[in-house]
Amino acid sequence: MVSPINTAVMRLKLRAERSSREHLIQTFVDLDPLLTLLQTEDHQILYGRRGTGKTHALEFLASEVGTAGDIPVYMDMRTIGSSGGVYADPDIPLAERATRLLVDTLQAIHEQLLNYVLSQPEKFDVSVLVPLLDEYLESTAQVSVKGTVASEVSAQDKSTSSTGLHLQLEAAPDGLTGKAGCSEAQGRESQSGYKYSQSGVLRHRIHFGALSKSLKQLTAKLANSRVWIILDEWSEVPLELQPYLADLLRRCLMTVTLVTVKIGAIEQRTNFRISDGAGSYVGVEVGADMTANTNLDDFMVFDNDQVRASDFFEKLIYKHLAAELPEGFLTSSKPSNELMRRMFTQSANTFGEFVRAAEGVPRDAINILINAAQLALNDPISIPHIRSAAKKWFQQGKEQPLKDTRASLLLRWVIDEVIARRQAKAFLLRSDQKHPLVELLFDARVLHIVKKGVSSNETPGVRYDVYSIDYGCYIDLMNTVKAPKGLFEAEGDNSDGFVEVPSTDYRSIRRAILDLEKFEQANAE
Repeated sequence: MVSPINTAVMRLKLRAERSSREHLIQTFVDLDPLLTLLQTEDHQILYGRRGTGKTHALEFLASEVGTAGDIPVYMDMRTIGSSGGVYADPDIPLAERATRLLVDTLQAIHEQLLNYVLSQPEKFDVSVLVPLLDEYLESTAQVSVKGTVASEVSAQDKSTSSTGLHLQLEAAPDGLTGKAGCSEAQGRESQSGYKYSQSGVLRHRIHFGALSKSLKQLTAKLANSRVWIILDEWSEVPLELQPYLADLLRRCLMTVTLVTVKIGAIEQRTNFRISDGAGSYVGVEVGADMTANTNLDDFMVFDNDQVRASDFFEKLIYKHLAAELPEGFLTSSKPSNELMRRMFTQSANTFGEFVRAAEGVPRDAINILINAAQLALNDPISIPHIRSAAKKWFQQGKEQPLKDTRASLLLRWVIDEVIARRQAKAFLLRSDQKHPLVELLFDARVLHIVKKGVSSNETPGVRYDVYSIDYGCYIDLMNTVKAPKGLFEAEGDNSDGFVEVPSTDYRSIRRAILDLEKFEQANAE
């Protein structure tokens, strides 16, 4: 037998894109000032690792701007186009692939705008807007031929004529008889022809002037409504195409006053800009053409603020489960608090362990909760359930995809160096140095940034970022003498020893800095 709460937990949907917009709106938990920043009319990039809630946030934004009277155009970039792998075909030039992708994107925008206008004839003048939408579509669908063109014209004229004369005499008993006659024939034949042939490669092209003009005319007739182009899953676009697509978007959409572009992307999997070798660039310049002041990884870092983290995950769980629980199941005036008391044993301690295990990532939290409910069945979820569930999720959802890679080697080395030798669960790396393998582990959610810009008196002017190791890496050491004693060891102004809540400045952090050169030397290929 399974309790109603655990039954509801096991029914939770793991992926936001599989849920309706209504469900996403109901389950969205805002983190101030996230929504306020997203609602600005600036072109903007929303960064965040997988599972941090980008789709939730962007779908909620689409709902909010629609409610405010503007026009939301939300698109999942994984679903754009239908030409089966053409965007990743290396035999097709980058510029051509990017143009095709932009054409598909612009035509998808057209389809949504057309449907939106036709669905509200009382608000929009369809007789004016549909022709403008047709002009917009025409400017996105032009094709040219790059190659040779040959033409041939031929003509032929032929005439014939003939004349004939004949005389026939015959002898007969009664005399001679004769016949005489003449004939004439004349004919004329005329033939002409035109032959046209072309050879070369079909090239899609966009008339930027015509497109910009049609968009400006279109938006001017949209009853003062702003068009919000929301592109989710940007990182699914092939990396080499992203600068070209971004450049075309900058030229086509970002020049139109009443159009706002929002992009949801994974920072470690994006490439918005490349140099063209002439002092300029192809793409968009982050910070100038588009702002990037919103990163869900930063919003989900609670700086070891247990109260803030607990408040967020309590709201998250309650909003996800409220619709799944039997009607009238929760009876108190504070139903979310009641749910936590009934869901977890020793509510505060067990729920706190769950919040630590989630490491600030909503998708990880939901997966751990589902696994824990499967273990608990008819009982409340306990700390052993949380730890077993977190270990299972780490092994299946995080460690397995890294198997047999150099990133996996680095992870094992970091665990040995930091947890086993230092009895810490965090380390520091210089902020101004990028480490591809570390970024890959961060993207895989086995490392988490808990503080940026930490400094030390030993190294004035040098800043460090604090990376914590995922809860799943040290579960087996919990309640043993080898369990981590804190985040990292440092010397501060107030006390020396292990840090639980990272601050900005320390006297010394040398024992916490990770030297990746040791790893490179030990694992040189």
